[in-house]
Amino acid sequence: MIKFKFLSVAFFATMSVIQAQDINQVKSELDAEQFEKAKNTLKSIVKNDAGNGKAFFLLGNVYMNQNVIDSAKIAYNNGLKAKDDQHFNHIGLGQVSLEKGNVAEAKAKFDLAKNEMRKRDYEELIYIARAYMNVSNPNFQEAINVLNSVNERSSQEAQVLLALGDAYYGNKDQNNAFKNYRAAFQNDSSLIRAKMQLGVLLKGAKAYTEAVSAFDEVIAIKPNYGPVYRELAETYYYWGANEPKNYDSYVQKALSFYEKYMSLTDYSLASRMRHADFLILAKDYKALEIEANKMKELDKVNPRIYRYLGYSAYENGNIDSAINSLNTFVNNPANKVIAQDWMYLGLAKINKATKADGSLDLPIFNEGIEFMRKGVDMEPTLTSDLGDIGKKLYEQKLFKEAAAVFEIATSNKQSKSFLLDNFYLGNSIYFDNTRSGAVKDTIALKKADIAFGNVIEASPATLDAYVYRARTQTLLDNDEMMIKYYQQYVDLVTQKGPEEMSKANVKSKLIEAFNTMAAGYANTDKPKAIEYFNKTLAIDPNNAYANQSIKALK
Repeated sequence: MIKFKFLSVAFFATMSVIQAQDINQVKSELDAEQFEKAKNTLKSIVKNDAGNGKAFFLLGNVYMNQNVIDSAKIAYNNGLKAKDDQHFNHIGLGQVSLEKGNVAEAKAKFDLAKNEMRKRDYEELIYIARAYMNVSNPNFQEAINVLNSVNERSSQEAQVLLALGDAYYGNKDQNNAFKNYRAAFQNDSSLIRAKMQLGVLLKGAKAYTEAVSAFDEVIAIKPNYGPVYRELAETYYYWGANEPKNYDSYVQKALSFYEKYMSLTDYSLASRMRHADFLILAKDYKALEIEANKMKELDKVNPRIYRYLGYSAYENGNIDSAINSLNTFVNNPANKVIAQDWMYLGLAKINKATKADGSLDLPIFNEGIEFMRKGVDMEPTLTSDLGDIGKKLYEQKLFKEAAAVFEIATSNKQSKSFLLDNFYLGNSIYFDNTRSGAVKDTIALKKADIAFGNVIEASPATLDAYVYRARTQTLLDNDEMMIKYYQQYVDLVTQKGPEEMSKANVKSKLIEAFNTMAAGYANTDKPKAIEYFNKTLAIDPNNAYANQSIKALK
């Protein structure tokens, strides 16, 4: 019996070591972002040992990372029944509470976990801090507060310093993030993520050359560390976006590095979705459509796949497929619809509504405009690409429809194309109101006047804006303002000197200005009217309208 007892102790000690090794393996897999592999390892552990609370907790964390919250809750609740380390699962359930916005409930669960901590423990505090960081609405300051409560002896542990670096990085405190990442790697040179994060800081500072060098140092230490290739992919994408001349070559490098990242992590549905998100960023829609169809084979019901199918189908010209996919996605109340979803659906509807022959399906077009407006209301920066849609309609002489697009485009004053979009908005409304048989739209014309005013305010040297603003005031029957804007045009052209005034297109606009101003004065100030008609004749002595008008006024 004594011999059997000793064998049992040895056996359980051996099992304990194996379990610890398994958990360490899982942590390594999670750090390498091999989530599916880690999940399978954890499922195996909890199947063989229902008493391993830490394994249940980490399994729940994987599900949280993949946004499968119901499965995460099941794992955490099962973990609370475990014999060992069950208290970690209070932290997991606390993160679930944070995700639901219930901060008080989350803190109560975190306190339950902290009550089980031994005096020198710190791992629980790291996980609590990460719970604050890993939710949809992170609270990085609270994460910093939690980590600063770690006991003095443990405060220099590499994992504590890494978590502090992440918290400061999220809180936009780059200096403290750098200090903690650097210290974490100095204290534990095997903690390669800390070194990688130093490159991430450089990437965020747009020091792309230095960031690439930093990531190359990581690869030299650990060539098969997948996350560094994702960071390289993002670095080259942003570098290309900041250097348009190198955009194509850098994006190709970015896509290549992302493929490398995928090959070193996994090709699970969750990973494919991250890949799809990057393909959208890189605007590789052919590859996105291929990836979306592969995801559909893996999971025919996952709703996000319809988002990717919709985006790629639109960009690849498959409009009906885009509309069907996006309608399926946005009409599912369980889905979190983002601004881009509404924008793509709006663009697809507008494309469907406008025919090559210039005809228009107005109800479908109006639906498209409403969807686009929804998207821009959620994310104003989406206006940046609307100008091209408006110009296409403008060139088809669908001026009213073009104006509807440009009105949305000009709702964002921070847009780089704000000036040009305003000019097109004003012109679209003006030309719509000068069509044969058009019924004057006073409300729209007032919008055109504001649009031209925006152009003049932003770029006072844009001469045509004064001309079109004056023409718009003519349609509004406002002679006083019409004269004001034509006079401003005349003054600016005159300042440019004789060479500018001698140009044929400028001459014709000066004649238009003088004749229209003269007509405006004709009923109130005949001498002034004659003066302006004479200015026309100084440019064009044979101008019939000016000559006839002077005779009539005399």
